[in-house]
Amino acid sequence: MARIATGSKAPDVTLPDQDGNPVRLSDLRGRWVVVYFYPADDTPGCTAESCSFRDSYEEFVDAGATVVGISSDSVESHKRFATKHRLPFTLLADPDGTARRAFGVGRTLGLLPGRVTFVIDPEGVIRSSFSSQFRPTRHIDEALAVIRGA
Repeated sequence: MARIATGSKAPDVTLPDQDGNPVRLSDLRGRWVVVYFYPADDTPGCTAESCSFRDSYEEFVDAGATVVGISSDSVESHKRFATKHRLPFTLLADPDGTARRAFGVGRTLGLLPGRVTFVIDPEGVIRSSFSSQFRPTRHIDEALAVIRGA
């Protein structure tokens, strides 16, 4: 599966958030959006990544960005995960892989759902994407660097 290219319009998908409310990605236009795909709620790497986004959340807000996490977990799982770790941003449930396919986020080594972060500009154009299955916390610094360098 080929990842959507930098410079492309971000796919417009609608998924339920951790409260069951539908969120349409195109409705977030007008500000920077950081979309990070992660394998699963409450696993060691995904928890470290999500908590790193949480710990840097104010930096993203100050830079004019919205953070959105997406995995195949259910709305209920996302609610528990967000509450347990005090995550201040939106988590979207993608149980059938609609968003993962639209963004071209495949599996690592054919096994694990990919860990890929996309930085989308206020016009809805992907300005950067990066993958690191095994170094999940590096996504924060890379995303902030793209936004701040714009």
